[in-house]
Amino acid sequence: MRIVIVGGGKLGYHLAQNMLDRDYEVELIEKDKLKCMNLANALDAEVIFGDGTAIEVLAAANTHKADCFIAVTGSDQDNLVASQLAKKRFKVEKVITRANNPHNLEALRKLGIENAVSSTEIITRLIEQEVESAQIRLLASLNKGRAAICEIVVPKDAKINGVCLKDIELPKSSLIISILRDENLIIPQGDTNIYSGDEVVAVCDGHSQKELMKILSEEE
Repeated sequence: MRIVIVGGGKLGYHLAQNMLDRDYEVELIEKDKLKCMNLANALDAEVIFGDGTAIEVLAAANTHKADCFIAVTGSDQDNLVASQLAKKRFKVEKVITRANNPHNLEALRKLGIENAVSSTEIITRLIEQEVESAQIRLLASLNKGRAAICEIVVPKDAKINGVCLKDIELPKSSLIISILRDENLIIPQGDTNIYSGDEVVAVCDGHSQKELMKILSEEE
């Protein structure tokens, strides 16, 4: 997997190191020259000196080849601009944006950045999610990133289609809190059935997120 990261601060550095440890290809963009030199010495990755909101700099980082683009500078405005360029100009499918101010999360999402988050652990999990039959969206991070509220769309041929919630063995650290069906909000009970197309909102910790996604999205 090829990752482009904009922002070489503490978060950008740790994300880059995490991805390199997983044998991903990483290109890191940083506009502070001294910081850029230090990162180049510390990381086994290509570190590019420049402004991540500039098209030519993003092009130099081969953003058009990226499987995932992550903007984690200290400026929410720069993160938004870089992410929009990656998404619209360079057609990157998975774009993740850091919100330094949690109050900006909703604004970023309304501006088209669905994966706007504020936690290192959550960002790492979003990078590694390989969602084919289901769609998953992070709504909020909880307890400093140790847990999350997620929205999962149940796919067409899901095994759980028509199954009662009480008959679905969910991960211990997860709870389904609402279902949106045909624009109708349902607060689920044990005898509530889950159907394909349902938008399921759940709260879960970091360890159970992938397991919950697999249960709700596994096809027959």
